[in-house]
Parts: sequence; C-alpha cells; structure tokens
Amino acid sequence: MERSGAAASGDVCMCQTVFPAHANHRGELSAGQLLKWMDATACLAAEKHAGVSCVTASMDDIQFEEAARVGQVITIKAKVNRAFKTSMEVGIKVAVQDVLTNVEKIVSVAYATYVAKPVGAGKIELEPVKLLSTEDHLEHTLAIERRRIRLGYEQDFQNLMQESSKEGDYYTFEEEDAVSTDHTHVQSIELVQPPHANHHGNTFGGQIMAWMETVASISASRLCCSYPVLKSVNMFKFWGPSIVGDRLVFNAVVNNTFQNSLEVGVRVEAYNCEEWIKDQARHINSAFLIFNAVNDRGELLTFPRIKPTTKDGMRRYCGAIARRRIRLARKCMLFAKKDKPSDIWERSNQAYLSYSNIAALTHLAAKPGWEVTSILDDVKISTHEEGDMLSLKVEMQVKIPSHLAFSLLSDFTFRQQWDKHFLTCEVLQTVNEDEKIYYVTSPPMTGHKPKDFVILVSQRQPCKPSEPYIIAVKSVTLTSVPPSSRYCRSEILCAGFQIYSDSDSSCTVCYFNQVTSGVMPYLAANLTGSSKSIEDTAVECIKFLELKGS
Repeated sequence: MERSGAAASGDVCMCQTVFPAHANHRGELSAGQLLKWMDATACLAAEKHAGVSCVTASMDDIQFEEAARVGQVITIKAKVNRAFKTSMEVGIKVAVQDVLTNVEKIVSVAYATYVAKPVGAGKIELEPVKLLSTEDHLEHTLAIERRRIRLGYEQDFQNLMQESSKEGDYYTFEEEDAVSTDHTHVQSIELVQPPHANHHGNTFGGQIMAWMETVASISASRLCCSYPVLKSVNMFKFWGPSIVGDRLVFNAVVNNTFQNSLEVGVRVEAYNCEEWIKDQARHINSAFLIFNAVNDRGELLTFPRIKPTTKDGMRRYCGAIARRRIRLARKCMLFAKKDKPSDIWERSNQAYLSYSNIAALTHLAAKPGWEVTSILDDVKISTHEEGDMLSLKVEMQVKIPSHLAFSLLSDFTFRQQWDKHFLTCEVLQTVNEDEKIYYVTSPPMTGHKPKDFVILVSQRQPCKPSEPYIIAVKSVTLTSVPPSSRYCRSEILCAGFQIYSDSDSSCTVCYFNQVTSGVMPYLAANLTGSSKSIEDTAVECIKFLELKGS
C-alpha cells in the first residue's frame, strides 16, 4: 500500500483580478469562470495534502451571495478540513475586494470532495490532517457531519418524492399561460481538448461545471426573456471521468419555476470515438442550477409557470419541489441565528437539524475566553459572555470509562434520576440510532406554571481517541405536540455534553448550556452565592454515573 507523503493540511490561496474576458454582459464575473477557479484552487489544496494527483468527486450546494465586477480582485482560499481513507473534504472560501474602497465581501463558502488517484495500480491511504488552530479543529469535527449529509442526501430526496406522491404534488395543469418544458430544452456538445484537462488527461471538474452553467443559462433565458443570474447550485456529483478526445453532450431543461426563481437540470454524457458511432453514452454528471432574473432597475422578475408534457418531465417537476424543500431547510439550519425560535422538525430538514445541533455545541465548546467562577472538588463551573449571550460550562471528573458515561448520559430517560429540573421525560420519536426526540417537563418555579420542552438529542461517537463523545441538545417544534395551557413551553437554544477519555477508568464530562431565561435564575443565584443548585446537580450527576458505571 502506498502512503501519501504530505501530512500537513493543504492550504492554498489564489488571487485573481477580474478582467473583461472573465465577465458577462453586465460586467460581472461569470459564474462558470468562478466555478473553474474554485475547482482549480481546491484541487491544488487536495494535491498538496495527498502528495498525488486528485480528481473532483463532488461539490456541495453552492450559494452565491455577492457578484464580483471587472477590476475587482477575487481571493479564493482552499483548505483540506479532513482526510478520510482515499478522499478529502476541502473547504473553499471566496471573497471579493474592491481595490478603490478596500471593502471585502464574501461571495461564497463551499465544500468539495476530492479523491486521491495514485500512480499505477497501488492504493493510497491519506495521512490525517494536522490541526493547528481552533478553526481547524472545528472544521475537522464538522466535516464528519457534512459527510453524513452527503451520504444521506439521496435517501432524503427519495423519501420526499414518495411523500410528494402521497400528498398529491403531482398536479394537473390548467393554466392557459403555462409554458411547455419542451420550449426550454437546450443541447450543447463540447470536444475535450488538452487545455480542458489535467496532466493525466482527465477533464477538469471545474471546466465541466462551467460548460454546464453556460447551457443552463441559455435554457433559463428562454423563460425570462432576460439574462438569468445563477444564485445557487445543488450538489455537483461526478459519476465517472472523461478524458481528452471525448465528446461531452450537455442536455439542459427547466424543471420547475418558483415565482422569482427557477431550477434547470443538466445532464452530461460522454462518448469516445467508438461510443459516438454506436451511440453508447456514459453518464458522467448531473446537476441542478437555480437562477433568478432582474430587470434594468434591479427588480426580480416573475417567471411563468411551466407545464411538463411527459412522465419524465413530471418526475423532474416534482423532484425540483423536493430539492427546494431540502435547499430551504439547509439554508435555515446552516445559517440559523442564536435567538431564532425552535426549528420545525420535518422530513426535509432532519439531516440539517442534526448538523446544526452538533455544529452549535461544537462551536460553543470551542469558544475562547471561558472564565472560571467556582471550583468545588470534582466540579468546575465557567461562564462565557459574548454580546448579550451568556453561556455556562460545568466540568466534572468522573471515575468511569468515557464510553459508559456516554451511554448513560445519552439516554435522557435516566435524566430525572440525577437532575431535579427534569420532572418527566419520554421518547416521542426515535429518528435513527443517533437521534431521538424527547418530551420533557420541569417543576414550576414559585408563582409560575411548570415548563415543558420538545428537544432533539443528537449523539456522536468519536472517530479517534483524541476526539470527544458528543451529546447535543436543542429545542424543535413537532406539529403533533402543540403547546398546552397546563405548561409554559420553553426553549433550549444550545446545550449538551462533551465527554473526553482520561484513562481506561476515568473521564471528563463537560456540560454546556447557552443560557435562556429559564436557566438564568439558577445561574444568577449560583453566581451571587445564594444557591449551589448547579454544583449540587453536577455532584448528583457524578454519583449517578459512578454508581451505574460500577
């Protein structure tokens, strides 16, 4: 087995001035050109880490937040976040800087997966990424969560399609002004030449993306009678390679319209000379691109409704609806604000709610500047202030193995045995082996109703010994469990445990809570010394764990 020589994380930065040749008719950087630059930079980062040639396997959903104009400077930073056996996640950050005002804005943040391609028939096993900063550790941890989303995407999509057929999303079309999807079909053929390929002769993934953006833009323009603007791309996935000399056939069609946006599906097939004569295509890529369009005043244009004319067209029409639900869920989850109400739990956003749950706790735990407020035997309490947000950390030394502590703490039905703030706790839904939804009630404070919570508990085991066990908690909204007049429905913004192994028979349990109004009275009383409620609960937790663990 061949082992790659470079162990340091790939870290590459590319700066490029936007010239007229890179721009569209509006003087803005072409999205296709930007995709080429992003892929090239990320590939260099992957190869820097792997020490061998790498190819693009996929690129996650890409959102374009800003446009770059001629004369401005584009900076693309790419870094390997985590290496798996033969593949790597590369984080890509694109910023634009105006050279006159020196103002810099974020254009896009994306994640791509690259696969190492060893020379000859040997296999390669990638070295772990060296983590040099807090941000490196964060991205390294969250890369696992993003990988779970990638692997589960197709199942989520199929579930939504089945749900769609049951709920009657296969509409009948009676609008007289609906436009046939046949009107939007566009086909383009490209011959792969040496400038389009790497030194092994494989077509650059970014080049294919750029060609896809061009044909999709033409398809979208047939509906808006204007120049469409690419706003986002649903996950690019490369199913197979193409090489110099291949003919690439691009077929694009509008799948659906959504008032001010539309989705174009693009399918890419490759042929060598023999396959071209026999009409034997290789499906190498499919992607879905989201466009909007504006008029001369910068106002969004409204797209006409479309009318599928075939069974396959109807499938694509409903598929666009399912992808939009997943896309909106992703946007809500990944950019959730700390003060937003609990998220609605539904099929389309389960993966992203789980991701945001783990990500929020991981970010909270990694924050610098925790201040110790009290130390009592095996319990240390710290607080963290950031703006108007106060967070709590309780660190406990426990004399049982970390895997036992994880097993006991991740089952919240045990919680009332050591936490007096839990009156009842029942499982509402077992989502999978790592996620459960609980309904919890708490005893009343003087003069107030008892409280209740609906919470998502996400648990993760470490991939290597130096990483912690994670149990993340946040409130969610289940439509089947509405608020009751008997209780005051309360929220948990971000809470949970990180459990580190100290030895075969001991561990450190860290509890975190982003303080809400419900927790504030207990914390305030502790900080002023009038109560030891938090310390007492921590001591009870240690006793419970050591008793059960023995």
